[in-house]
Parts: sequence; C-alpha cells; structure tokens
Amino acid sequence: MRIAIQHRTQYSYDTPARSIIQMLRLTPRSHEGQTVHRWHVEVDQDADLRAGEDAFGNIMHVLSLPGPVDSLTLSLHGEVETAGADGIVRGTVERFPPRLFLRETPLTGVNPDLRAYADAVVRGATGTLDRLHALMNAIRADIAFDTSPTNVTTTAAEAFTLKRGVCQDLTHVFIACARDAGIPARYIGGHLYRSDGAILQEAGHAWAEAYVEELGWVGFDPANGVCVTDSYVRVSAGLDYLGAAPVRGTRMGGTSERMSVDVRVNQASFQSQS
Repeated sequence: MRIAIQHRTQYSYDTPARSIIQMLRLTPRSHEGQTVHRWHVEVDQDADLRAGEDAFGNIMHVLSLPGPVDSLTLSLHGEVETAGADGIVRGTVERFPPRLFLRETPLTGVNPDLRAYADAVVRGATGTLDRLHALMNAIRADIAFDTSPTNVTTTAAEAFTLKRGVCQDLTHVFIACARDAGIPARYIGGHLYRSDGAILQEAGHAWAEAYVEELGWVGFDPANGVCVTDSYVRVSAGLDYLGAAPVRGTRMGGTSERMSVDVRVNQASFQSQS
C-alpha cells in the first residue's frame, strides 16, 4: 500500500515566546516492509532545523528558534509504501538488546491491580505469542477508547483504573503488562490508514512492539485489537510515549500556548513522483 501523509501542528501565544527549542520525531525511515519515497518537514519561521538520530535510531530534527515568536507552524508531507508481514518487524535500527525494553518507566509501571489483571489474562496461554494476543484482545475489550479523561502524562496504572483512554494509554497498559510478564515491549509512534476511509484524523497513532524469541519484534495495536498490517507507517520507537513523542521541547516566555493538530492519511497514487 502506498500511503500519503500530511501533518500540521500550529502553536500560538498570547504574548511572544523569547525562544523555542523542540525535538521533532516526525520522519519515518525505511526498513523491510516500509519504503519512504519522499518526506519533507517544514517550518514557517526562519528557524535552525538540524537533522540527526536519537539513541534508539529514530530520525530526529532539533528546531531552534529565537524570539520573539507569537506563532509557529510545523508541517510535514510525504509518501510511504508498505507491505504486510503478519505484524513482524524486520530491518529496523536496533542499537540495544531486547532486554533493555524490560525497563520500567514512570508511564509504564504496574500497580497490584494491573499486575493481577495481567496475570489473569495470560494465565492458561501457551507460549509468548499467545500471551501477547490474549493481552491485546483483553485490553481492547476492557478499556474504552475515550479522548476526554487522559493526557500525555497519564500512566498505565491510571488509565487502567479509569478503564478509558486513547491509543497512547492502551499502548502503555499493554507495554506495562508485557514487561511485568518478562516480555520486552516498546512504544511505537506513527500513522494509520483507516479502513473506514476517514482521512482527517486528530493525531497520529500509537501501538506497541513486543519481542518474541522465534520471530523477533511483532507489532500489536491494542486500540484496534490487531497486529500491525500494511496500513501502518512506523515513525518512532521508545520505552514509552516520552521517548517516541513526535514533538517535545521547551520555550522561554510565551503565555497561554494554544496548539492545533491536523493529520491527513490517505492512499496515494503510484504515479506520484518521488
């Protein structure tokens, strides 16, 4: 599948910011089953935009913008060709052994209730892959998708208590439970072409990858209850959302920040020019 993506994030401030520094993980890289044909990141200001890589091999741009800044727009657009691999991810940059992804983070810690839930879900499952499928399906059934009660700092335990959350929250719950069961798992940020034809989306998408000895890394999307397919464009990986966030940064000054996000994901024509 060839997928066209447009993503625009706009910031505005009541009083101008004196300076802004942001780390942008907005650019996918090619690997087996994913080929980036073209990709552009643009800023509507005269900013310094330096490309590099973070510790996990994600393509990262560091944006530095001196003030005064009363508004800022980040835009990206590109096309990615994907091919299904039954959820198995191959050819990605791997700088650390899988056991690193057993590390608990503040967003992916478990409490007694979450541990008991995970134990009950995987009990009786035979083998790592069956346990992961059972976990994904249970989270999909037991935690409602709801954009209202959570935010980027909500932990897996908090989302589990609420029994509600967005794809980020369901992914954190999955990762927390998998790690507690001794299975390496990591957070993936990217984009999803929706089968219902909805092109305009409020944000990017999130899912998890878990390590299965006989297969390697396998993608699981607890928000939709499926392993990843050729509808998914993989952009960034990390221990949790904070390590794979599309935009993270800081600013000096600038009051009452307002942010709006516009994401469009559609099938692209193979006749498009690279």
